[in-house]
Amino acid sequence: MYAQALAPSTLNLTSPEQETKKDVVQAITKEPAQAIAKEPVRATTKKSMRATAKEPMQALAKEPVQAIAKEPVQAMTKKPTKAIKQKAAQAIPKDSARTFAMEPVRPMDQQSTSTPRPPASHFSFKTSEGKKESAPVITQYYPKQMVYPFAKVDRHIDSKLMQAATIAQERAHAHSRSRCWHYVKDALLASGVIDSRPKTELARDAAQELVSNYGFKRLSVTDPFAAPLGSVLVYGTTRSVGHVELRTRDGFVSDFRSRTPSRRPLVGVYAKL
Repeated sequence: MYAQALAPSTLNLTSPEQETKKDVVQAITKEPAQAIAKEPVRATTKKSMRATAKEPMQALAKEPVQAIAKEPVQAMTKKPTKAIKQKAAQAIPKDSARTFAMEPVRPMDQQSTSTPRPPASHFSFKTSEGKKESAPVITQYYPKQMVYPFAKVDRHIDSKLMQAATIAQERAHAHSRSRCWHYVKDALLASGVIDSRPKTELARDAAQELVSNYGFKRLSVTDPFAAPLGSVLVYGTTRSVGHVELRTRDGFVSDFRSRTPSRRPLVGVYAKL
């Protein structure tokens, strides 16, 4: 009886090590399982989904739409247009007009340059006799600028020849048409120097026909520029067709006008006295 009274009501047949193992196993298997399985699942599924589904959508749908749709439109349409139209319109025509009208244009600082003096047109010098003379200074060279002598008027020849030269010059062309003797015939006949038309065809035969049939005479002139006004100049050789032209005041004329005589050999200068 005494022993039964001292003995515990339940016998723990397991050792203390086994008790620690059971406690540890229960802590690992039961409690963490509930913490991992229940608590994180609720946080990620219910709360986070509500937070991501409801709150950001409301923030994106309500607040930014108002900021983009209402405020910038008013700023772009109402405020800047009035500011640009009114301020710029007032500043450009009024202010700039006043500045241009009131303030004179001021030239920039430039270095003073002396104006070049024109070259002297004449050169003054003294001759051996002590007289003062001057000569023009040539500043440019003109190789083609030549002065040809004008024809002289000879009172001994028929005045109708000068009229024939004027008629031929009015009918002449700028370039030759190989009809020199034809045009000279027409000019002599139109002026009244001759009363009939010459019959020769070649220009080299014009001299002989004019002398024998129309009373022309050969002048003692060998330079075409020295031929008197209205005289007839005949060029050519026996082997060529030849050329015929009338002396004008500033050149020679046949079926074309020229400042210089023909380059063919000169047969002679003829005129009617």
